[in-house]
Amino acid sequence: MRPVNVAVIYYSTSGNVHALAEAAVEGARKAGAQVRLRKVAETAPPEVIDAHPAWARHQRETAEVTEAGHGDLEWADAVLFGTPTRFGNPAAQLRQFIDSTGPLWFAGKLADKVYSSFTASNSAHGGQESTLLALGNTFYHWGGVIVPPGYTDPIQFMSGNPYGTSAVVGDARPGEVSLEAARHQARRVVEVAAALKVGRAA
Repeated sequence: MRPVNVAVIYYSTSGNVHALAEAAVEGARKAGAQVRLRKVAETAPPEVIDAHPAWARHQRETAEVTEAGHGDLEWADAVLFGTPTRFGNPAAQLRQFIDSTGPLWFAGKLADKVYSSFTASNSAHGGQESTLLALGNTFYHWGGVIVPPGYTDPIQFMSGNPYGTSAVVGDARPGEVSLEAARHQARRVVEVAAALKVGRAA
């Protein structure tokens, strides 16, 4: 049986969601998966980005990260999507990528894959749960198998969000609890995707 293919596809403004994405990559690899880390294309005008030093700095620091494409979704057995919370919804940049996948959906190429998601916000109760649930609406349409972390590991009782990893960052980076929650979430995604793969092969 070939290893599970996992795509971690994210959008990050100042680096917080990127940090969670890297932790998810780590967790998936430790679970034995082949992993692609992909960022979605930036759509904000350069003058807007340059007006925010942390945003501009993060763009420079992640310039070498490959941009996500439809081929990454076709390749993957499982996909973890990461996004900042924007008024209780995913960031427009991630939505634009997702909204471009109609041809894959129509051809049935997004069905039966495992999907999961994670997020970050500046404040507690900043719309994290509704952001993850909003992404779930897309996964339903795709015919995906949604795998949340639930309360399947002690770290989840510390992080507190059964829908997906969610970090409250403010002026700081995601803490170790959030990073470990992302690792656990990715491991769980790999385990379920592997079980599905074995079942289908049988």
